[in-house]
Amino acid sequence: MAFEPIDELLDETLVLPVKGRHYTITAPSAETGLAVQALVQSAAVAANGGEVDTDALGDAAERDLYRDLLGDAYDQMLADGVSWPALKHCARVAIVWVVQDKATAERVWASGGDPSRLAPNRQQRRSGGASTTKNQGSGSGTSSRPAPARARRKRR
Repeated sequence: MAFEPIDELLDETLVLPVKGRHYTITAPSAETGLAVQALVQSAAVAANGGEVDTDALGDAAERDLYRDLLGDAYDQMLADGVSWPALKHCARVAIVWVVQDKATAERVWASGGDPSRLAPNRQQRRSGGASTTKNQGSGSGTSSRPAPARARRKRR
């Protein structure tokens, strides 16, 4: 079995449109990817009431991480006068890309950073967006179906 070079298989980019300009975000280094994973893990621990890692979650660490994640696009965005909310959204989308995958990052991008726009709304769920079929294993344990003939004979 021959393997293709990993660089050709994993060389992904994100192209993020901001105010008529397209910024290309290249895949981060392994070091940056690991730092992103550590940041997300620290945030999850803090969100669950654990001890906050102030070094990992501090403002300076966030700015450095954004620069590392966005690469050349970071400097281009600053030079182009991109707003802080737009730059932050780009960086957070890149974080999702690193931690999860490109498809999820694209959904986060399309949401504009609004978490409520990621989940289907009530109307979409009711119109068939979500399955309404009950799982065979769910229920109260009672059945409205008659017992098989064997079981009825045993009850007598």
